[in-house]
Amino acid sequence: MTQNTRTAPAGTPTNVTQKHNRGGIGESTLRPDGTLKVTGEFAYSSDMWHEDMLWGQTLRSTVAHAEIASIDVSEALAMPGVYAVLTYDDLPAEMKNYGLEIQDTPVLANGRVRHHGEPVALVAADHPETARRAAAKIKIDYRELPVVTDEASALAADAPLLHPGRDDHHAGHVPHPNVVHRQPIVRGDAAEAAKRADVIVTGEYTFGMQDQAFLGPESGLAVPAEDGGVDLYVATQWLHSDLRQIAPVLGLPEEKVRMTLSGVGGAFGGREDISMQIHACLLALRTGKPVKIVYNRFESFFGHVHRHPAKLWYEHGATKDGKITHMKCRIVLDGGAYASASPAVVGNASSLSVGPYVIEDVDIEAIALYTNNPPCGAMRGFGAVQACFAYEAQMDKLAAKLGMDPVEFRQLNAMEQGTIMPTGQVVDSPAPVAELLRRVKARPLPPERQWESAGQGADVRALPGGLSNTSHGEGVVRGVGYAVGIKNVGFSEGFDDYSTARVRLEVIGGEPVAMVHTAMAEVGQGGVTVHAQIARTELGVTQVTIHPADTQVGSAGSTSASRQTYMTGGAVKNSCEAVREKVLEMGRRKFGSYHPAWATAELLLEGGKVVTDGGEVLADLVDVLEGEAVDLELEFRHRPTQAFDLVTGQGDGHVQYTFAAHRAVVEVDTELGLVKVVELATAQDVGKALNMLSVVGQIQGGTTQGLGVAVMEEIIVDPKTAKVRNPSFTDYLIPTILDTPTMPVDVLELADPNAPYGLRGLGEAPTLSSTPAVLAAIRNATGLELNKTPIRPEALTGTL
Repeated sequence: MTQNTRTAPAGTPTNVTQKHNRGGIGESTLRPDGTLKVTGEFAYSSDMWHEDMLWGQTLRSTVAHAEIASIDVSEALAMPGVYAVLTYDDLPAEMKNYGLEIQDTPVLANGRVRHHGEPVALVAADHPETARRAAAKIKIDYRELPVVTDEASALAADAPLLHPGRDDHHAGHVPHPNVVHRQPIVRGDAAEAAKRADVIVTGEYTFGMQDQAFLGPESGLAVPAEDGGVDLYVATQWLHSDLRQIAPVLGLPEEKVRMTLSGVGGAFGGREDISMQIHACLLALRTGKPVKIVYNRFESFFGHVHRHPAKLWYEHGATKDGKITHMKCRIVLDGGAYASASPAVVGNASSLSVGPYVIEDVDIEAIALYTNNPPCGAMRGFGAVQACFAYEAQMDKLAAKLGMDPVEFRQLNAMEQGTIMPTGQVVDSPAPVAELLRRVKARPLPPERQWESAGQGADVRALPGGLSNTSHGEGVVRGVGYAVGIKNVGFSEGFDDYSTARVRLEVIGGEPVAMVHTAMAEVGQGGVTVHAQIARTELGVTQVTIHPADTQVGSAGSTSASRQTYMTGGAVKNSCEAVREKVLEMGRRKFGSYHPAWATAELLLEGGKVVTDGGEVLADLVDVLEGEAVDLELEFRHRPTQAFDLVTGQGDGHVQYTFAAHRAVVEVDTELGLVKVVELATAQDVGKALNMLSVVGQIQGGTTQGLGVAVMEEIIVDPKTAKVRNPSFTDYLIPTILDTPTMPVDVLELADPNAPYGLRGLGEAPTLSSTPAVLAAIRNATGLELNKTPIRPEALTGTL
């Protein structure tokens, strides 16, 4: 293969090396990239630079649904400094669409746009401002079409079909072409069980569209190679999935599209889909020059998918002694214009819609719609977040109607190991739901009226409204609320989920050094830290080098679904164990005749030496390896799962379940409708904490995102035009340090025997129950029903 001899661009990822005397599994080893990030020295993808690079710009549709009558690019092409302008007609390959599961997303709009902000044309120029101005000179004649914005307009008899002539594998079992996917789950007889109920409660809930709001915008650099291929440096969540989608639309074999992960400034699901990757490559190959694309914040809101907004209808019944009799629910998810991850989100929403409770009789339906709203897909919690918001509100309603304590009611119905899920799957590892609830309830409550200080005025920072100085405590009421949730870990429903790791052990500078090479996307979750800890534990070395993630090693799957420590951590563990066995074989050949323990004892690698399980040193690793290197690449797969039956929803669809509980303490200014979250306490079972510092950080981060969607975060889409109203951090609000409360964390470690080290994926679970806990606390303070997220002041003051 012809080698690319171009100079590597500035900001190209390099090996990350840490040297510790200890730093193995179970220790709170610091992140190797942490200091670089807080000092501003870390190179993110937006920092990439090549000396002769061009700048790419995307022209996006200004309407949500229209035919494109014509495109005139002549003025843009005539501008000095412009190297290329591309439209759909310029695409080089027969394949012109892409998608995670369904290839329904056009690289550039083909005669029709289906959502506000859809890519229509591309520009490459020698300066970003030139590229922006050239894009603005492209003239597009739109012929607007009626918009589909909700279930009624999507399923109407005369509804415009977003994707006529569908031939994807879901098309044959959906009730309407504008339904992406439908998943029913039926177990027992919910209608008959309802007759046994002494109380029945119903609720209709609305969950708003949430943005991942990562701070690092979509960005990357594509460099054309001498072999006719392209090298792409990009911030993403799944290198090999990107590769699978990029290569066909470029008309290139996968081996000619070489991808390297550049610095990622957060993801949370929003980088699982393609954004600028294909566009940058197209422009680089057309111009023969490196092309960099960096979205600004406005464009970023259109450049990635969001969390599905949802309508949820629930019915629960219970006997007078507090046992839940049945549950019925219907969940409608708005998938927007393209499928993205909607089918899998439907599977999660339906299969987890019952919550962490024992309910034998259920009737569940979940669907995702095609609409002209912004495309929605993966976001932390992935379908389980919306369901948890609704079923936990239902638990509070049932407890109130029965006159029971809401925590005791939940504990009475809590699932445990051995519980059968509505899908028929047995929960075969610890499920400490009741214990998690006990722990958050038992925690002492924070002092009331903390804004009051002896002999001083009110500290407005501790009040609803904060430094806006809207209140000095008048009309402020405290509320306390609880919630608990269940989330799956890993890819489900029969997906062949695996990860790959290459591990190399050799002597460098007189000491043994391990190198770990995976394609795992480090998006802030701390995988690079854990991989080094695993290598130290399994290989007994102090120095571990993490190779930059790229596609020159096998796939590590997506950094999503709380799966990376389980899956790629499992692959690193597997490869390290295989390297260790190879090293021990080398030692037996060289030194076996000197000590009988080489043949009879359980041997380990510790502190750079080969030792017996009793601690006796047999040899130095340096002497065993000498000039040789041991280099192995292995895959790791979790136990197989099954697709859910399309009629009954039965099947062992998930790998592992994880649980978290929250208690929220809020203070509400009932006159102004302002909320101050005082404390948000969490209890979570993590199986085994490989790095407790990272564990707590993940739990607090997920909790904060749940807080955000409870009280402030929502993308507002105009229901008449399907246009986004607030694509900026001025109008789309996220929690700042002043909004974020004290977050005590209680960690349980109940090992899952099926998982590496007994660990349990943990990053998503706290995002589930934090939202309904905050809502429950606000209801407790105000007495209002509050069935919509986020809670806005007008909903609390009655001025909505």
